Amino acid sequence: MARAIRVAVIGAGPAGIYAADILTNEHPDAQVDVLDRLPAPYGLVRYGVAPDHPRIKEIIKALGRVLAKPAIRFLGNVDYGQDLKLDDLRRFYDAVVFATGAIEDRDLDIRGIDLPGSHGAADFVSWYTGHPDVPRDWPLDARQVAVIGAGNVALDVARMLAKPADEQLTTEIADNVYRGLQANQATDVHVFARRGPAQIKFSPMELRELSHSPSVDVIVPEQGFQIDDAGQEAIGRSKGTRLVVDTLLKYLEQEPTGAPHRIHIHMCEAPVAVLGQHRVEGLRTERTELQGDGSARRTGEYTDWPVEAVYRAVGYRSTHLVDVPFDHVAGVIPNQAGRVLDLDGVALEGTYATGWIKRGPVGLIGHTKSDAAETVRSLLDDLEGLPSPAHPSPDAILDHLAAGGCHPVLLDGWQRLDRHEIALGVAAGRERIKVVDRARMTQIAHDHRA
Repeated sequence: MARAIRVAVIGAGPAGIYAADILTNEHPDAQVDVLDRLPAPYGLVRYGVAPDHPRIKEIIKALGRVLAKPAIRFLGNVDYGQDLKLDDLRRFYDAVVFATGAIEDRDLDIRGIDLPGSHGAADFVSWYTGHPDVPRDWPLDARQVAVIGAGNVALDVARMLAKPADEQLTTEIADNVYRGLQANQATDVHVFARRGPAQIKFSPMELRELSHSPSVDVIVPEQGFQIDDAGQEAIGRSKGTRLVVDTLLKYLEQEPTGAPHRIHIHMCEAPVAVLGQHRVEGLRTERTELQGDGSARRTGEYTDWPVEAVYRAVGYRSTHLVDVPFDHVAGVIPNQAGRVLDLDGVALEGTYATGWIKRGPVGLIGHTKSDAAETVRSLLDDLEGLPSPAHPSPDAILDHLAAGGCHPVLLDGWQRLDRHEIALGVAAGRERIKVVDRARMTQIAHDHRA
């Protein structure tokens, strides 16, 4: 007979939810609590993706079906490190899986990057997706803007800066975000990539979406459009790379329509300095030249771009969690196949990691599923040697939290908040309007009359 176990998963994004799903499928006697510091689940699917991506709704539906499984319980508005620590969790659970992802901006070590007017893309994304823990306003007074990065987050930032606010009214943007975008002064958004079109990390769909707005022209200069031998091999090997290069070539060849907003994609331009005395007054880049193997060398040829704001979209990074080992260089919890390792390389009993906090902020949803499967397999392999918790009752953790003044948002509370947001949208002729204020979110979630 299989041992009945209780497992805590810290983080209700895709990584945590997939781990809970796989664990309850593989071990029928497992009960899983998925804890998150926010009152709403889904992590970066809710708070890291531009609101004009309708396909995200299908991902959320799938994740919602998992959270509704009888063996899984959602505990939102519970902050690990504040409301609970690792020793607390071990009193109530047989094992703990950390799936807290990566929510901060990776650093970019160039001169002037900390000037006022220089922003991290992750902070901007949190603002325009209505994250409850960020300021409600965002400075959008720059007419010329630079976005540093060659991935989908850079494209999202560029599109949100270039697309008129009224075109976002079909989405779920919060009211404060709509008002902020209405005041946006940007006319030209310049995206900078260090290498050429075959090395760029855009997905084909994201790249094509740039031209869907009639108010935006996408401009790709011929200068910097380099394809070396490695690029040719990548085009022949990968359909996605071929579609990206074809789309960039289409943008290069087409004539601008005279739209009021423009997104310029500059390739083979490496940022070297943000210019300005007291705030951003420009960006200096250095021309690069591909070497045949996909790498690029600096040429010593510089260009100063007269931009008034800079956004760095060079990647996310994870943050150090209380009582959990952390590799500050790699930005991950040190682990072996998901087993968390201490400073001596010894596995911590009953402690696991999955998702970006485990392997770094790379990969798509499919990688997250396989990653969770590996971690769950390690947990189940260790199961017989794990000590049982002192207080295994499902109510014990709720009593502990209540004693500390924490009142979790359970699944029915999140569903009340979800219905409320949808109702706000229907009243305005939209699909949804996000509630942004954390206190208001929890109030709605806990109001059983709703």
